[in-house]
Amino acid sequence: MATLPSEHSPEPQSGPRGPSHEQRKVAESFGSDAGRYDRARPTYPAALVDRIIAASPGTGAPRILDVGCGTGISARLFQAAGCPVLGVDPDPRMAELARNSGLDVEVAKFEVWEVGDRTFDAVIAAQAWHWVDPVAGAAKAAAVLRPRGRLAVFWNAFQPPADLRAAFGAVYQRVVPDSPVGGFWSRPAVDAYLVGCGKAADAMRQAGGFGEPQTWRFDWSRPYTRDEWLDVVPTFGGHSLLPPDVQAELLAGIGAAVDAAGGAFTMDYATVAATAAREHGASR
Repeated sequence: MATLPSEHSPEPQSGPRGPSHEQRKVAESFGSDAGRYDRARPTYPAALVDRIIAASPGTGAPRILDVGCGTGISARLFQAAGCPVLGVDPDPRMAELARNSGLDVEVAKFEVWEVGDRTFDAVIAAQAWHWVDPVAGAAKAAAVLRPRGRLAVFWNAFQPPADLRAAFGAVYQRVVPDSPVGGFWSRPAVDAYLVGCGKAADAMRQAGGFGEPQTWRFDWSRPYTRDEWLDVVPTFGGHSLLPPDVQAELLAGIGAAVDAAGGAFTMDYATVAATAAREHGASR
């Protein structure tokens, strides 16, 4: 029976000895179809971008470091707002696609990335911080930030209409019954992400060098056709690792659920962020 790992709870994935073999496989799977990931994954609200920029030090456009930048979905938003952006990502396939869109990206795991004498006004991580050791990552962010520079890690939590949420959960429970993803659909997704934000905030406190963390939330929505949503689903963590026949059965069931709901639906999103400012007196 196929088992589908879950990326849907942004809780720290790394233990004392680092990510498990299964977690590493999921983390490395996103680059297998980088073009789809870039095309299908949701964006982030302009209000979040504006707030990070406004809360960063200086009077001009802040210099941004995007940790786990992937194909550049979040980085391009800050670049469009006039910010110089440097991305760091461990997957060369994702990094290459980001470079092709005009971004500057270095390939490395953030915890061991060589920063040199560079500093940044804000360090962000969009949908990626749960693949970083939370305490080591926060300490590294504190080391590369200017005084009063901001660390902001954020995730999109999605919530379909209630009938579709139940239908999607039933499909996962039927096709991949051993997966934790089936249970994910049984509760509001934002609850899991807020727990993850709390754990990220605790790690910032433990790392030191930051003021008291805050949690930000931004609610928004976007419509999906059946085909648009079926383009998104394979980009979720672990889905590309399923056998082709299982993937096909999963997509067929999800597509049938959307068809039964009229062939289209509106997805509600809550973008939640854990964020803190580097204290002025913290040493690099």
